[in-house]
Amino acid sequence: MKNSELFQRAKSLMPGGVSSPVRAFKAVGGEPILVARAQGSRLWDVEGKEYIDFLMSWGPLILGHAHPAVVSAVSEQAQKGLSYGLTNIHEITLAELVVSSMPSVEMVRFVSSGTEATMSAIRLARGYTGRRYVVKFDGCYHGHGDALLVSAGSGVATLGIPGTPGVPEEVARLTLVVPYNDVEALEEVFRRYGEEIACVIVEPVAGNMGVVLPKEGFLEAIRDITRSYGALVICDEVITNFRLSKGGAQELFDRDPDITCMGKIIGGGMPLGAYGGRREVMEKVAPEGPVYQAGTLSGNPLSMVAGIATLRELFRLNPYEELERLTKKLTSGIGEVLSRKGIAHRINQIASMFTIFFTEKEVYDYQTAKSSDRELFGRFFRLLLKEGVLIPPAQFEAWFLSTAHTEEDIDLALERIERAVASL
Repeated sequence: MKNSELFQRAKSLMPGGVSSPVRAFKAVGGEPILVARAQGSRLWDVEGKEYIDFLMSWGPLILGHAHPAVVSAVSEQAQKGLSYGLTNIHEITLAELVVSSMPSVEMVRFVSSGTEATMSAIRLARGYTGRRYVVKFDGCYHGHGDALLVSAGSGVATLGIPGTPGVPEEVARLTLVVPYNDVEALEEVFRRYGEEIACVIVEPVAGNMGVVLPKEGFLEAIRDITRSYGALVICDEVITNFRLSKGGAQELFDRDPDITCMGKIIGGGMPLGAYGGRREVMEKVAPEGPVYQAGTLSGNPLSMVAGIATLRELFRLNPYEELERLTKKLTSGIGEVLSRKGIAHRINQIASMFTIFFTEKEVYDYQTAKSSDRELFGRFFRLLLKEGVLIPPAQFEAWFLSTAHTEEDIDLALERIERAVASL
């Protein structure tokens, strides 16, 4: 079957033909590919075309596709049952791995997605503090919960307005939105609403406006301001947990949030999220405390064993320096190719994740990220896809490397990218 034929069938059965909007390729143009299989650093569509994959399922697959240890663990567990609806021993093992690795996490609760983790963390922060307002940063994505699907209005710091139909204004107004990396705006919003603010939720390294790094002092300011007003810090490490280091961004930047949200890598490719934090905060979660949160598939044994196998292999390899070296080789090579062509660009990179922005401006928040030439990015994406290089089909996302990517993969990718850029 052809990609296009199958996609037409999909569109008659599912909204947009997809289970998540960005997969429809509307941000880059053209029809999407449909995946048949993947292995290591490669992915094949239904027509049999092979791609070097830098999407990596949007970040979870730090060991590459179908890693033998992960596949073996899932296969073995599947023979013992897919779901129990009761606590299983693998939850304890994975919880021990998480608590021993993430510096600020003393207790953890497993859920089924990153969105579920952030929603639950915000409810916990409100329940713990008895306050109603949440502060988020413009351009940071924390899943599709109502309280977080808001955009910034005018002014230094404003009440949120709904970012999508279906979110009542009454809900959106409980979210205060300020620019990322803007300490003055954060101070202003606390001066105005500080006694009613339950928490600040932040991506320590933004990954959903493209990769945007925190400026020096930004994360420290969040901690200092919240402490002075009695609010909590929620660190959204759904992308960065176990990606930037064994202890995530908080280890790398020496931060101590009250609550941490996790996802992607923690599940090794299976649906899994988690939130955890200081014991006194987590003990407010039911059944220990009054803040309710539950899930039939929370702690699902297949997800647990996939996560355990992934983290054990990751900790055994300790591949972070090598991953960063390969990533820098790729970004340097892409930068040289674009510069030779005279194409203005910025590449924001940390560890094994990065984003190319087609702009001359430094990218440090959502407004500067939006200066990128998205039409040019769409053409760049389509040409790379034609050459057999798969990257995120959206400007405001991160590329990811895995331990399955080799020196030869990088060399071959750069050859293909150079051919693609020659056509721009």
